[in-house]
Amino acid sequence: MSRTHDEAPKPRRPRSPRRLVPRLLSGCVLAVFLVFFVLPVVWLLLAATKTDQQLVHDNPLSFGSWHAFKANWHALTAFQDNAVMQWLGNSTLYALISLAITLAVTIPAGYALAMTEFRGRHTLLIATLVVMLMPTATLVVPLFLEINAVHLIGTMWSIILPYAFYPFGVYLTYIYFSTAVPKDLLAAARIDGCSEFGVFRHIALPLATPVIALVGFFSFVANWTNYFLPYVMLPESSQMPIQVGVGTLLSNVPSFNPAVGDLAIQRPQLALATLVAITPVLVVFLFAQRFLVSGMLAGATKE
Repeated sequence: MSRTHDEAPKPRRPRSPRRLVPRLLSGCVLAVFLVFFVLPVVWLLLAATKTDQQLVHDNPLSFGSWHAFKANWHALTAFQDNAVMQWLGNSTLYALISLAITLAVTIPAGYALAMTEFRGRHTLLIATLVVMLMPTATLVVPLFLEINAVHLIGTMWSIILPYAFYPFGVYLTYIYFSTAVPKDLLAAARIDGCSEFGVFRHIALPLATPVIALVGFFSFVANWTNYFLPYVMLPESSQMPIQVGVGTLLSNVPSFNPAVGDLAIQRPQLALATLVAITPVLVVFLFAQRFLVSGMLAGATKE
């Protein structure tokens, strides 16, 4: 029966406290995320548009001016004859060459560990896992002694070769080939007369596009953000990557080092240099996010 005009609408039931608790908890988590992650990035973006006085006295989340942004850019690029762009080029060179070596080594290594049985395989997997869990800083001194023994200190290979050593990529590739690639498909290719290299080249490698993107992204980010290793290995300013260069800029800010003299860098220019340093990682992430999502979900289900 249809409700008549005289009938009063039914009162709404009060929301159950059990439903309110998860919503309140989610809101608290989002608020914490906003305070500790989003607001610092917003402040950094706005700081590059201000003068040093505006940065200190104005509203932290207020916009400065495009004129101040251009002045900060010109002052930043004038530091040591455009050293920032040279540092950025160095980071790009180190990261890309080491990335190419990493992919050329980790993908076949992970495939071999997943698809073949040989003596010492289990021990090799455990050693890879142990090295993967070790903090990067603990390996800097042994790496320095090894690189010094072959007289490569101060060259780009003192950075590229350690960067290319990426056990996490080997283990991630091993997990992918063990769980996400159908072994029956590879066996059928072998029965049809395909060699082991042909199976890897024509069957396994095209199926491994998600994990290649995943390993490549993680390797690139780890190489780009590494500070301690190039700081130890590269004594010359012209060889520094951008991360070490930002540390050099930090030591030239009068607020942190009053004895800098004429080579002073103001805090808005330091904020702008930080944005320059993180922009390539954001660009790579935006282009690779589709492959990253599929790579993270690969192997989540089994046949």
